[in-house]
Amino acid sequence: MPIRPADHLSAFPAEHSSPPATSGADGLVVETQPFRSILGDAWEPDGLGEGQEMPECFPDLNLDQIVNLITTGREQYNLVPFFHSPVTSVEAVHYRQDVFRDLIENSRLLQLIRSFAESMANMRAHLAIAEKRYYKRQKQAAFLDAIETYCSATLKLADGLLSVGPVSRGLQALRDFLLRYSASEDFTVLRRETEKVRADLAEVRYSLHVHQGRVTVDCKDTGGDFSEEVLRTFAKFRQADPRRHQLKVPLSTEMNHIEARILDLVAALHAEVFTHLDEYCDRHRNYCHELMTRFDREVQFYIAYLEQMEPLKKAGLPFCFPAVSSHSKEIQALDTYDLALANQLIRARKNVVQNSFYLKEPERIFVVSGPNQGGKTTFARTYGQLHYLAALGCPVPGMSAKLFLFDKLFTHFEKEEDIQNLRGKLEDELIRINEILEKATARSILIMNESFLSTTMKDALFLSREVMKRIAALHMLCVTVTFLDELAAFNETTVSMVSTVNPSDPQQRTFKVIRRPADGLAYAIAIAEKYHLTYDAVKARVGATQSDGDPS
Repeated sequence: MPIRPADHLSAFPAEHSSPPATSGADGLVVETQPFRSILGDAWEPDGLGEGQEMPECFPDLNLDQIVNLITTGREQYNLVPFFHSPVTSVEAVHYRQDVFRDLIENSRLLQLIRSFAESMANMRAHLAIAEKRYYKRQKQAAFLDAIETYCSATLKLADGLLSVGPVSRGLQALRDFLLRYSASEDFTVLRRETEKVRADLAEVRYSLHVHQGRVTVDCKDTGGDFSEEVLRTFAKFRQADPRRHQLKVPLSTEMNHIEARILDLVAALHAEVFTHLDEYCDRHRNYCHELMTRFDREVQFYIAYLEQMEPLKKAGLPFCFPAVSSHSKEIQALDTYDLALANQLIRARKNVVQNSFYLKEPERIFVVSGPNQGGKTTFARTYGQLHYLAALGCPVPGMSAKLFLFDKLFTHFEKEEDIQNLRGKLEDELIRINEILEKATARSILIMNESFLSTTMKDALFLSREVMKRIAALHMLCVTVTFLDELAAFNETTVSMVSTVNPSDPQQRTFKVIRRPADGLAYAIAIAEKYHLTYDAVKARVGATQSDGDPS
């Protein structure tokens, strides 16, 4: 049963539309921020349904893999749209970072939220049972269980937040809302009526007389609980504690028609109790407050991400809260890594290589060169992942980071020819880069990976320089992975990053990408590999020729 913002709307008044008030230390009334969403004061969840489109940059940056890992097993919460919607203000990023800090630094708080989520999941399970049951009274029983679970979860969360003392603005606002809501007339009436209905049902007594295929139901006192009398009678024969043979009856058990008819007769004998039950179910059909449902869904954004971090942290990989700016482009990251690749390597029990980078004024563009399979594309993906995850307000991979809050994140990766558009590969690349540059602004980020490989080196260099001029004119941040070392010294805005190899064995990649001038060997190696002119390829070919000419 997927959670939607509109599920189980309550008749409880929208008190979050007016500012709440709490008492300060000096006894004065202090106005606090009203609670709207744990994802941000200005967060608008409406419209974030399953049709929310995945950003175009996701496949290129492997962000689709990351989001899939985070959200798998939580399909009922429909979390994917949250990860498709980065925030647009530094304040919104700080709001989420503070909530993450609360949950990371306060284990009691995290356990409290998880317990609440588990209770709400149980509540939805009861509602699902109520929908599936055929007989009215069984539907009502499951519905009563759902409301009991909801009331208990709400009170425990309110009391728990008051006890553990969250620091973040978001969880403090939730605490204040819960304290008002749990003390409100509507919730108090719901809780008391639920307790009354449950108590009245517990007092219902009846007896069955089964004789020659006929069942008679009456409410006469038959002398008490015979099970207790049997236990007392045989207690003197007990020699040791018996083994337990308890059976847990599943909630999904459906009554048969005989049981249903008996229950209808019991209801007729206790008409006042069951009439009250009917009225109760009708009156509280929309019992769940909208903000409770919304919080239950949205808080999973934090819990799911934190759980995904755990195996990486246990493996010794760092995470940090990046400093985020919407104006400074002097960015840096220390000991960072590709999150999607790290998950794969950790599962395979392999080491994860960490890299660092920085830009200072007037630098804007990383030109990444080096041998094939040396970690250049991974570096570019890491750069994009860091900025995107930071824009979600999440902790990012690395010891420390200072990142830029973008308006749009573009990627231009090599793609296979599409026979549907009747365009050549080079033409398609040019059309795509032109569309990107027309949409880009000074606040955009562009990541290019081995663009224009389908043409000659001369033409690729000419096209790349023209694109670099446009990028530099926009003053936008960019990473370009290329074999064209000439681009590394394009102008004062460019910085050369080179993927390195083991000095004693150039065939062995270190996957470290460092800040240094391009060495001019990358394109030569690529050409040699393309035309099978590397040492190993030539040696193999010569060996094959000698073998063919051997008289033996």
